Amino acid sequence: MEAAADAVMAENLAVVERLREPGDDLRAALEDMAYRMLQVCCGERSRALRRLTYAQAADFPDLIEIVQGRTAIRPGEAPADRPARLSPARLSPAGRPRPGDPARAAEQLLALLTGPMEVRSRPGTRKVSAAETRTVARSAVDTFLRAYEAAATEPPDPRAGGPVAAARRRCRLS
Repeated sequence: MEAAADAVMAENLAVVERLREPGDDLRAALEDMAYRMLQVCCGERSRALRRLTYAQAADFPDLIEIVQGRTAIRPGEAPADRPARLSPARLSPAGRPRPGDPARAAEQLLALLTGPMEVRSRPGTRKVSAAETRTVARSAVDTFLRAYEAAATEPPDPRAGGPVAAARRRCRLS
């Protein structure tokens, strides 16, 4: 099982490594990375590993930690340094540095990818089409970039009531 988890991790890390040289179109590079990562996560090896882990979790609770540590946590950390290396101006139209922790940003992007796929695949029991997978990848990257662009372009106003209040005001103005 560890060998299968290591193989999935190696595939994910190879996908993430492509962000080392994202080119001029950051959105396209992130969408490509997201789609390819979802292909790995929805591949037969990953689905079998998930099913086996879920089935054995009650008897072997450490199994979840082993599998997650090799398939979800470390690949989630790997993309953290890629966005951090990218010029802040590429994430922010105003050129301001985006706030936050790159590891947290990578974790959030991973959640935006895996959450919808888990629902669509009905915990690995349904094959998800390439078109659906691309839609999830595009939506996740769109949400991710919107969140970080908004955070980077709008300095916090202590009188504004925080980001939730600011988002509500933007929705009312739109």
